[in-house]
Amino acid sequence: MSFSFPVSDAVRSRLAKLGLHRDEDLALHLPLRWEDETRLTDIRDLIPGVQAVVQATVVNSEVIYRPRRQLVATVADDSGQLVLRLLNFYPSQVQMLSPGKILRISGEARGGFFGVEMIHPQIKSTSADAPLPQSLTPVYPTTAGLGQVTLRKLVGRAVLQISLDETLPSQSYDGLDLPLFAEAIRLLHAPSPVLATDGLEDRRLEALRRLAFDELLAQQFSLRLARASRAKKNARGLPAEDVLTRALLANLPFSLTEAQLKVWQEIQADMSRRQPMRRLLQGDVGSGKTVVAALACLQAIGNGTQAAIMAPTEILAEQHYQKLGAWLAPLGVRVVWLASALPAAKKRQAIGDIASGDAQLAVGTHALFQKDVSFSQLALVIVDEQHRFGVHQRQALHAKGVLQSGGEPHQLMMSATPIPRTLAMSYFADLDVSTIDALPPGRTPVTTKLVADSRRDEILQRVQAVCKDGGQAYWVCPLIEESEKLQLQTVLDTHAALQQQLPALSIGLVHGKMKTAEKNAVMSAFQRNEVQVLVSTTVIEVGVDVPNASLMVIEHAERFGLSQLHQLRGRVGRGDRESVCILLYQNPLSEDARSRLKIIFESNDGFEIARQDLQLRGPGELLGARQSGVPLLRFADPERDADLLALASQRAAKLIQQHPHAVSLHLGRWHGEGTAAGA
Repeated sequence: MSFSFPVSDAVRSRLAKLGLHRDEDLALHLPLRWEDETRLTDIRDLIPGVQAVVQATVVNSEVIYRPRRQLVATVADDSGQLVLRLLNFYPSQVQMLSPGKILRISGEARGGFFGVEMIHPQIKSTSADAPLPQSLTPVYPTTAGLGQVTLRKLVGRAVLQISLDETLPSQSYDGLDLPLFAEAIRLLHAPSPVLATDGLEDRRLEALRRLAFDELLAQQFSLRLARASRAKKNARGLPAEDVLTRALLANLPFSLTEAQLKVWQEIQADMSRRQPMRRLLQGDVGSGKTVVAALACLQAIGNGTQAAIMAPTEILAEQHYQKLGAWLAPLGVRVVWLASALPAAKKRQAIGDIASGDAQLAVGTHALFQKDVSFSQLALVIVDEQHRFGVHQRQALHAKGVLQSGGEPHQLMMSATPIPRTLAMSYFADLDVSTIDALPPGRTPVTTKLVADSRRDEILQRVQAVCKDGGQAYWVCPLIEESEKLQLQTVLDTHAALQQQLPALSIGLVHGKMKTAEKNAVMSAFQRNEVQVLVSTTVIEVGVDVPNASLMVIEHAERFGLSQLHQLRGRVGRGDRESVCILLYQNPLSEDARSRLKIIFESNDGFEIARQDLQLRGPGELLGARQSGVPLLRFADPERDADLLALASQRAAKLIQQHPHAVSLHLGRWHGEGTAAGA
């Protein structure tokens, strides 16, 4: 991708920081606001605090040094005088402000010691008869070293270079009172001054809706074409397997819920086909996704192939290994564990067993897709908490499963962060989505309490009472994004303080910098109730399952995201004890923090929490979409533009079928040639 006109390497590099690589990108780089430079204001009519443009002649100028070095000039028109003050300036500006020069000056006036003045206005040399702009002047988002004048010129050239013709047939926009693409682009980059006081906001919104709809259509095209491309690929069909699955279901101490059975049947049907499955399994905290994953693994293993489960943290991966090992080993299934922290000998043994096919199920972390790992017959890849992995990481594990026949492995992605419907439609249109929408019976409701940090002594008493009664508690320390060292120190300090404040209790410590063996020892002791209070960072956010733990204390809860708070709360309420999650916060709270705590306090529904999280944070953070391979939306918002999203989803398939060339043109405008959805 490149520009059709000369751009220096330095400017090209700065444009790249803004995500601008081609003419079309520049044309779709919209202003933040506009300034009205289409009319001049006499100096005597300047109003303090109001943006205005004056044309005046320099009377005098000088560099003064008190109270600090600055360039000060007096300019005048027929109505009066104005002082210009530049606190930072270049020699070229000293030259520009030479007496007798005619200037066009744009800025906000204010009262000064020597009369009306402007500080750091925009200044251009001009002539007495130079024409004024015919449209409002755009102010673009930019980066250091890329000035507005340069950016305006580049955007203007790009708009002239690209085709502004419609890419899609007119019926694509039936029922929508939207402007043409060319009209929308011209209005947004160069609105008429007439609109500045009458209807600019309404016209701007109409133009933005047009671009939002085009962008949603491009996204739907890209995802649907990726799905169609995948449907043409081959996979090994894995027919339904009864012996192992029946044995597992008979041995489990619980029965599957209707919701679990439904999604299992969807996955079972996918895996039996000769096209690669690509399905997202989502379900709220504790809804029972792991047992469904186990059934999928057994279908692959029962057909003589291998399965792999990859999780983002060692604690979560180890939990999967222990749970799946306990379920599957009695059935004669060989499960191995692979993580980078394993001793060299054990790692070599695991890698050898995976390569030979002796290991039927491999469970691990990023270690699973390293170069020295190869599989014998990998036919199913399961990625847990998939949004935490980059697209290249998921593809690396997927590539391990290309079978000798050339077929691809089936892929199941799991997420305990429920995906709001609008996000599923816009970012996962290339996937099949299965949802476990009900919790297993017997799950104890978790009561959420908001408690100010000033009442810490009451919380300590509560922890003591719970543990004295035979229960256990988590105490999670805050996420400190600015410093990993600070975060580590916080959890160490909290652990030391709790040991002093609760001397009768056994208090364990887990954090990401500990060696795997140390973490495992502490977690095992906690599971056996030899450790009563577990002080931890967010490494226990997902996967940890200790039914006897009934109290969760989250320190500085105002620093956590909604999804994290909901995940952490889900670590309790897994047994028959009354469970409580205490959100310990510190005043004063920002409005954003207050909103998050209110949402988590009022709702236990992961889908509702995810929907409100989307409104607060946007899709990029919620889904890890910056690493997903799917381009993030710039103009459209799935929640705000739900009506446009529904129409784009409905019309995309028909347009792909009936107007493939138009679809190609549209994708070229929005994504560039060869754009496809990520893995």
